[in-house]
Amino acid sequence: MASLNVGNLGEYLREQRRTAQLSLRQLADAAGVSNPYLSQIERGLRKPSAEVLQQVAKALRISAETLYVRAGILDAERDGEERRREESTRAVILADPALTEAQKLALLQIYESFRKENGFGSDDRGHGGAEARAGESDAGPQQTAG
Repeated sequence: MASLNVGNLGEYLREQRRTAQLSLRQLADAAGVSNPYLSQIERGLRKPSAEVLQQVAKALRISAETLYVRAGILDAERDGEERRREESTRAVILADPALTEAQKLALLQIYESFRKENGFGSDDRGHGGAEARAGESDAGPQQTAG
């Protein structure tokens, strides 16, 4: 069985279990999970759910948040929320019928520059640049009188 890159979590759990002077079986019983399943988590072969991590954290008397971060769950949730906020902001700008396409493009460029300045750049998220996004309104590109 291949490792799921949760070895850091497994090593940390094993260390915490040993510090608490609990056997694998004792921790499994206290957390309400099976002994083999807990063993697979410790060896990095299984990625447990947030619920299982919460049970294990309670049994070890440690912070569940610490386990969520080590398992990559907490960051994934935060990234998802951040992505939804960003997409929502872009959608509102693009849907505004009072703005021309050029104005939408300018607003998106300003928005992206502020996000990058504040450490939330979107270069690697697959959104495309503001230029690619500005022409995506339902009405299509608007013509300006020349």
